[in-house]
Amino acid sequence: MDLNQLRSFVAVAKVGHLTRAAESLHLSQPALSGQIKALEEDFAVTLFERSSAGMALTPSGGRLLTLAERVIEAVQDLKHAAQRLQGEPTGTIKLGTVLDPAFLRVGELLARTFDRHPQLELELHHAVSNDALARVRSGVLDASFYFGDRPDDLHSIPLRKVLYRVAMPEAWADELSDAPWEAIAARPWVLAPEPSSHGRLVMDLFRARSALPARTIEADNESVIANLVESDVGISLVRDEIAQESTSAGRSAIWPGATVSTDLWLVHSADRVDDPLLAALVEVLLEIWQGALEPEVAGV
Repeated sequence: MDLNQLRSFVAVAKVGHLTRAAESLHLSQPALSGQIKALEEDFAVTLFERSSAGMALTPSGGRLLTLAERVIEAVQDLKHAAQRLQGEPTGTIKLGTVLDPAFLRVGELLARTFDRHPQLELELHHAVSNDALARVRSGVLDASFYFGDRPDDLHSIPLRKVLYRVAMPEAWADELSDAPWEAIAARPWVLAPEPSSHGRLVMDLFRARSALPARTIEADNESVIANLVESDVGISLVRDEIAQESTSAGRSAIWPGATVSTDLWLVHSADRVDDPLLAALVEVLLEIWQGALEPEVAGV
C-alpha cells in the first residue's frame, strides 16, 4: 500500500466511476484499475462493486474510505508541520486556470510568488470550470480559479465580477441588433458542454425567458467560442472584454438586450485554510486583486 493507491481509492469512491476518476488523476484507466486491485489484494477486502453503471463502495469499502481520508489528511498535516518548522513555505502548488492567463493575472501571480517565496513553485493546469472543481475536490489540484455560483463545499475567495455579452456574427447585425429575444433564441447558439459554468450561464439566460435554444453547438473553451461567433456559426455569451474587442474590430456584434454577470473565485479545500503553501499563495493573490474594479456595464 502506498499513498497514491489511497488517493486513487478516494478519487474512485468520490466519483463512483473508474474512467472519470482516471481522468481527474491524469492516469490511464488500466493503471488506476491496477492500483485499486493492488490495494484490494493488500487489504484482502473487496472495496467496490463493479457494474455497467460504475463503481459502488462495498460496506467494507465505505468503512475504509473514512480511514483512508484520515491517512491522507495526516500526511498533509505532517508536511505542513515540517514546512512551518522551516519557516518558509516550500513545495509545489497545482493551480487550475479556467480563463485566459492575462485575465486571471497569472503572469503577475507567478512573478510575485517567485519573488516573495522563492521555494514555492506554481504548476498551472488549464481545465473547464466544473472539471477544475472536481480536481480540487479529489486533491489532484491544490486550488483553482473558478467562475460561477459559489461552491458550498469548498473555501471560496471572491475576486471580481465577470460580465458576459450576447455576441453575434457581424453579418447578422443588421437583421438582429434590434430584434426581440425570440429572434435571437431561434438562431444557433454556441456553448461549452454541460455541466460547465459557461453552459449553465447560457441555459439560465434561456430559462429566465421560458425558452430553450433551438440548436446548439458545443465548444470547450472561450477562444473557440468567440471564433465560432466571428465565423458566422452562431450566437453565444462572450466575456465582455473579448466581445468589446471583437466588436471594435468589426468581427462580431453585441445584442444589447441582455447582459449576464457571474463571479470569479479562487477555490480550495476547506480543510486546507491553514496550509502554509496555500496561505502564501492567497496572500500574494489578494495583493494583486485588491481593489480590482468591477467592469462597467455600458448601456445597462
